[in-house]
Amino acid sequence: MRFDSVSSSTSNDCGFSSTKHDPAKDDHTEESSVKLQLRRLEINQEKKRITHSAVDLKIQDFTRIQTLHARVKKAKNQTHEKAKKKIPSVNSPEASSGQLVATLESGMTLGSGEYFIDVLVGTPPKHFSLILDTGSDLNWLQCLPCYDCFQQNEPPVQCESDNQSCPYFYWYGDRSNTTGDFAVETFTVNLTNTEGGNSEYKVEDMMFGCGHWNRGLFNGASGLLGLGRGPLSFSSQLQSLYGHSFSYCLVDRNSDTNVSSKLIFGEDKKLLNHPYLNFTSFVDGKENSTETFYYIQIKSILVDGEALDIPEETWNISSDGSGGTIIDSGTTLSYFAEPAYEIIKNKFTEKVKAKYPVFKDFPILDPCFNVSGVKDNNNLKLPELGITFTDGAVWNFPAENSFIWLTKDLVCLAILGTPKSAFSIIGNYQQQNFHILYDTNKSRLGFAHTKCSNI
Repeated sequence: MRFDSVSSSTSNDCGFSSTKHDPAKDDHTEESSVKLQLRRLEINQEKKRITHSAVDLKIQDFTRIQTLHARVKKAKNQTHEKAKKKIPSVNSPEASSGQLVATLESGMTLGSGEYFIDVLVGTPPKHFSLILDTGSDLNWLQCLPCYDCFQQNEPPVQCESDNQSCPYFYWYGDRSNTTGDFAVETFTVNLTNTEGGNSEYKVEDMMFGCGHWNRGLFNGASGLLGLGRGPLSFSSQLQSLYGHSFSYCLVDRNSDTNVSSKLIFGEDKKLLNHPYLNFTSFVDGKENSTETFYYIQIKSILVDGEALDIPEETWNISSDGSGGTIIDSGTTLSYFAEPAYEIIKNKFTEKVKAKYPVFKDFPILDPCFNVSGVKDNNNLKLPELGITFTDGAVWNFPAENSFIWLTKDLVCLAILGTPKSAFSIIGNYQQQNFHILYDTNKSRLGFAHTKCSNI
């Protein structure tokens, strides 16, 4: 989600003795596979609408980035308190086999670069659409009684008042927020076995936030589903069922609407046997950084194979927890901290301007190029971006992952900058047609160039 929390609090006297109030934190390694289908919404945009969407995405990304930075600063003040507290574990549900199938829609038609996942909550189960976010831990839904809520597409869920004794407060960077009580509920999922049969499976005692006061621009969603590294995230709570890994593969935004992206919980043997699967290690944040984010350590940037002269300290996490690089599903474009961005931008401009004239009348993205003389985009020759990591891994991106077509005649670099010592972020646009594996057990990120529509 674009805002990610910068402040959260819960009562010190939460009643965690009952499973109805237990937060989930378990280290069981029972593994089966769960696969979620991610569905694109149809996009039919003219030049004016595309330009407007580009403005929206840039504003949303910048809001999110400011919030991520603020959260790290907040973590510095919370480090001592966290050390004194330890959240107990919830009773783990029994492991199940099969594949979990759900839908997730691209938010592009709503002016959003986020992805939305459909879930069934409660008994009997009711449908809700939640924003998927690897940069957040808290799962939450708008709940009745709703004292101050934003508009959503489905009626809010009814929470029983006698089950709510552990309050929480999450504040987001644009002053959006959610306040309510922790609760537990049954999440119903559809299982698909290897023979193609379908069945329903109920995950009981799933902990989530029941929000009674919620403000912000959540694009019609009912709440948020967090996939961060913290113990309360959806992925952490499912570890007893599907192990310590999940992956997704996002189809490119120009794909037909009948193809879908995938989200998979559990070990994916086909991915692990992929001939081009590469791994880089997750980096533990400094003492004052947040446990939510997935940090990776960049060594250098390549443009068409040429290593750029960027100071090494640009990529390091500082002693106060700022800086470093994260991979994030909720940020659309990719962002590199200065001076890296200026160096990258200049190198791309240097390599492209000799072939295609620079277009200077679009202030949102920079640089942009006039490619009106190219009749077939397949004949368009643009440089490719590569990232090398300190552990020796290399991630090479095709040109279509680093450039965005605003019209058939205008193409722009889909990379922007953040201030010096701030986060660098690999966003979801650059992750298209890569199968991305989050393996928290071995503390590593996997990536393999894949035609995601074929998964």
